[in-house]
Amino acid sequence: MQVRALGPLTILAEDGGEVSLPPKPRQVFALLVAYADHAVASEHLLEELWDQHPPRSATATLQTYVGQIRRAAKNALGDNSTTSANEIILTVGRGYMLSSKSLHIDLLEFKRLKEEGEEALRAGKYTEASATLTKALDLWRGPSFVNVDCGARLSPLVARLEECRLSVVEHRVIADLQLGNHHSLVSELAELTAAHPLHESLHMHLMLALYRCDRRAEGLAVYRDLRRRLVTELGLEPSSSLTEMQHAILVGDRALDRPPGTEAYGPSSPSARPAPHRRLRPEGQLRTCSPGDRTR
Repeated sequence: MQVRALGPLTILAEDGGEVSLPPKPRQVFALLVAYADHAVASEHLLEELWDQHPPRSATATLQTYVGQIRRAAKNALGDNSTTSANEIILTVGRGYMLSSKSLHIDLLEFKRLKEEGEEALRAGKYTEASATLTKALDLWRGPSFVNVDCGARLSPLVARLEECRLSVVEHRVIADLQLGNHHSLVSELAELTAAHPLHESLHMHLMLALYRCDRRAEGLAVYRDLRRRLVTELGLEPSSSLTEMQHAILVGDRALDRPPGTEAYGPSSPSARPAPHRRLRPEGQLRTCSPGDRTR
């Protein structure tokens, strides 16, 4: 049985067929998927469904929805499965938990690949990092939980997942820059900066890629355009990292040149470090896509 959340929320049976859920049970299931292997309190499920105004029958209705989810899981598992639906949707105290033991959940696979790819990046294994992070991104079929009517609990999780996806994109870009793939990155980074016009580090990556393609004037134009937007829209000057990148391009700082190698250079070697304008975020900031690690 497969559960796909990185796109439309979908349950796939063992034979590949899709098992459907009505909108409200799907909403409950979505929150359980987001917190897979962690118990979700009934009060939080009620808040997701009805915010602060649950009907008198809310608890009984929630139990009905959970029953519908279990029946859907039973249909997806098939008659020959040794796993019961109650082993997948567990009652835990005054709440419920989705167990991933007998499931393949793309959200958990994304988290695993993300952690492996970022560990490879920290270790200076750029080819491995790029390949692993690309696999993580390939799991996405569109915006997460796109066919779910997200409530007060699920909406911020969906937003954090999108931030997490963008973080993985950025770390894959860092790996590819270290591999000397700046030519192929220019068009992708141009699209990313157009979609995120105030995202400073993406603009810095684009500036670096253009510089390495001998398009220094275009790289400086990226800085000027971003600075104008920051000042006009937010009343802010660019960060010190961004201004340092601009200065490095102006003076032709050799530290911006293409690294001479990849895995042959250890992470302590200046030539193998991520570009000087960007530090890999502290590990604690790389877990925003893991709702189960947070207080529910």
